[in-house]
Amino acid sequence: MTPKAEESNGATLEERITGALVGAAVGDALGGPVEGYTPEQILERHGGRVHGVVGPWHGDDWRTARPIAPYHKGDGHVTDDTLMTHALIRVYATVRDHLDAYAVAGHLVPDLMTTPRWIPELEAEALPLHRIFLAEKWLVTRLHYGHVDPREAGVGNIVNCGAAMYMAPVGLVNAADPAGAYAEALDVAGAHQSSYGREAAGVFAAAVAAACTPGATAESVVTACLALAKDGTRTAIEKVCEEAARHGDVESALVPLREAVAPYDTVGPDYRRPSLGARRPSRLHAIEELPVALGMVLAAGGDYRRAVLGSVNYGRDCDSIATMAGAVAGALGSPVPEDWSKQVAEASRLDLWQPAATLTEVAREVFHSDVERRRDHERAFRALGGAPGGSGCSD
Repeated sequence: MTPKAEESNGATLEERITGALVGAAVGDALGGPVEGYTPEQILERHGGRVHGVVGPWHGDDWRTARPIAPYHKGDGHVTDDTLMTHALIRVYATVRDHLDAYAVAGHLVPDLMTTPRWIPELEAEALPLHRIFLAEKWLVTRLHYGHVDPREAGVGNIVNCGAAMYMAPVGLVNAADPAGAYAEALDVAGAHQSSYGREAAGVFAAAVAAACTPGATAESVVTACLALAKDGTRTAIEKVCEEAARHGDVESALVPLREAVAPYDTVGPDYRRPSLGARRPSRLHAIEELPVALGMVLAAGGDYRRAVLGSVNYGRDCDSIATMAGAVAGALGSPVPEDWSKQVAEASRLDLWQPAATLTEVAREVFHSDVERRRDHERAFRALGGAPGGSGCSD
């Protein structure tokens, strides 16, 4: 092991990016079949906690049973969280630089509308547009049909985790730079969300970037998030993570974390029947998924398996919670169980590793461009006499 690898807990940039993206996809697939239910319902349905890949909630009736039909959630199938994450990686692969809201309009929306992909939950090739949720279809409505300024297109959409759930690539391109990830994700997410939905996208990207920092821990990731988060999002993360720190295991944290986030969550106690005030803009509230995901990573001590299983058994929007927890734990360098990743890749008929390889190349290119831009700025600033110790221009 090289000194550099020892310094980063044995995880290189490529390993962290791979861990985050594969970890997010596996978390997504594990959480999908129990999404929308309570820990008690999950316990009863499965005769205990979920410990890996499970089948659809309604068994062979998944095609027609409401409210899940016509999606085959379970058996290792990833959901829209992973489909959107991979779509954003394709945008990075095209642009090969930092992204903004215009990149969403110019690249992400056409990708969703025009190129058929294999959709595991439909067990068919289809346009991603036909799978994504209404909050994501908003992108197409506002940007393609409404020709709205991309920086403002998220205004009016329901406020949920739709933008946050696929922001891991932004954090990875800005690895070890949480503030940069936060700023870029806020710009990208402006095309999709507003209010605390947009804020969560920024903070989640920051969490992933912070997790890539050599020597990072679950505690340092939370500290980085609290330094950047605003309003209800910051308070929700603080309260949930204070509660998580009291628990040495995720099992005992299941109910307390829900109680801690409840005052900030607008959906209400019945996930399937949101309250009248659900998903409306507010400076006092937060999405539920991000604070709980960070709380699970903290309660698990950064361990991937425990953080993801805690997120899955939490229920409610647990595919997105497990996606976020899996991305952060994977970026920290905690290994994704190989049997899970192979099973999910085979069942979903997706290469979970190639997007990581692509994004690693892009991250290195973007870093190189950033260094060159910074050097140009330094030379210009020195020429203005702004650098300490003299006004000359030097390298």
